[in-house]
Parts: sequence; structure tokens; C-alpha cells
Amino acid sequence: MSFKRLWHSFRLCMIREARKRAEYCKKHRIYAYIGDNVNIMPRKVPLYSNLIYLHNNIRITPGVTFVTHDTIHSLLNNIQQEIVNSRYSSDKCSHKFEEKIGCIEIMDNVFIGSGCKILYNTRIGPNAIVAAGSVVAKDVPPNTIVAGVPAKVIGTFDNLCKKRLNQKPYPNGMKPIIGREVSSELAEYVWIEFRKARQDKDN
Repeated sequence: MSFKRLWHSFRLCMIREARKRAEYCKKHRIYAYIGDNVNIMPRKVPLYSNLIYLHNNIRITPGVTFVTHDTIHSLLNNIQQEIVNSRYSSDKCSHKFEEKIGCIEIMDNVFIGSGCKILYNTRIGPNAIVAAGSVVAKDVPPNTIVAGVPAKVIGTFDNLCKKRLNQKPYPNGMKPIIGREVSSELAEYVWIEFRKARQDKDN
């Protein structure tokens, strides 16, 4: 890791809020572009971060990895030159394999769940959700929810919005303190609802 990248990663570890991390990255031009209302929870600066373009209203949760390159060339360059010429190349000149790099573009209104891997030469969104643990190996269509390895469409952004608008409110004005804690009373209520839903499925 270069000193500059290491230094920025260290500084990001010192910043508690995801919004402020995005502001730091924007100020120091760590990414190719960062739009408005972007939250970046990962603290490690990706390699070749100037190949990553972030539009507006984006949430990048912990453990998300942006892969802007691969290192297959380091393996291929150790294959004997005679084998390369006889099997893979019509040219009989000396050849060196180059590192493969590519861009990642995240469009407006995108949520990327915890532990996702976003591979190079991909575009996500707009209005898309990438479920936790997914591997994005090709473009994510607009207005979709994708999940899996590799990520595939499992629903639509619009349907999720409708479902969330109809979500049952918490009783007595109870709400989680976002990103910090859930009260014991609210936790008890959520557990009761969880078990009730499982009983309904079993019956």
C-alpha cells in the first residue's frame, strides 16, 4: 500500500461518521468523483480509487470492497515464453501480460449492503439496492434489487419503497437510535413480532 493511500486510510479510521468520511474523500479527491449526500462507511481506501465514480444519495456500508483491478498478469508472466508463443499468441516476439484495470460507477440513489464486492467495469443503478454479501460482476439495471454470488435481480426498488411505506409503526413512539442502540422495550417488541411471523408461516 502506498504511503498516501495508507495515510488516507488512517485518517478515515479517525472519522466516526460515514457522511464526514465521504466529505474527507471529496475534499482530498480520493475518488474520481463524489456527489451530494454520500455516506462511505469503509475506512480503507480502495486501490486505484480514482477509477471509482460516485453520484448522489449513495450509502456504502461496512465491509464493501471495490475491486478496480486483477493481478492475473503476475501469474501469466511466469509461464515460459515458449508456451505462451505456441499456445496463445500468433506473434513469436517476447510478450508481457499487463495488469487489467477498469472503472466502477455508482449512479444516484444506491444502497450497497455489508460485505459486498463490486468488480471493475461495472455500473450500479440508478435506484438500486445490492444485498449484503453480493458480488457484482456485471452492470446492475436501474430500479432493481440484486443479491447473490454473482448478483442477480431478485426484486424492484419501487416495490421495496411501497412495502416500506406500509411498514407497521413501532408502538408508543419507540424508535431505534440509528446506528447506536435499540432500547430493551423496543427489542422485546421486535422479538415478539419476529416469533409471531414465524408461527404464522408454520401454520
